[in-house]
Amino acid sequence: MSDDPSPRSAKVEPLRKSRPCPECGKPSQREHYPFCSDRCRTLDLSRWLKGSYAIPVVEDESSVEDDGRD
Repeated sequence: MSDDPSPRSAKVEPLRKSRPCPECGKPSQREHYPFCSDRCRTLDLSRWLKGSYAIPVVEDESSVEDDGRD
């Protein structure tokens, strides 16, 4: 075995199109995709865990009024 890098032994990573970081807008980095850094990735995870991204629930008043009973 030789120490020369060959195409078979080289680590191949999938290519992704660089996108703006959802947190700060900087170009994303391969190691932290779709974020630019570990900091931005951690901030986003923190928001998910705290429930900041929850969808608010609004009760539909018309369904209570139109329950089919007269």
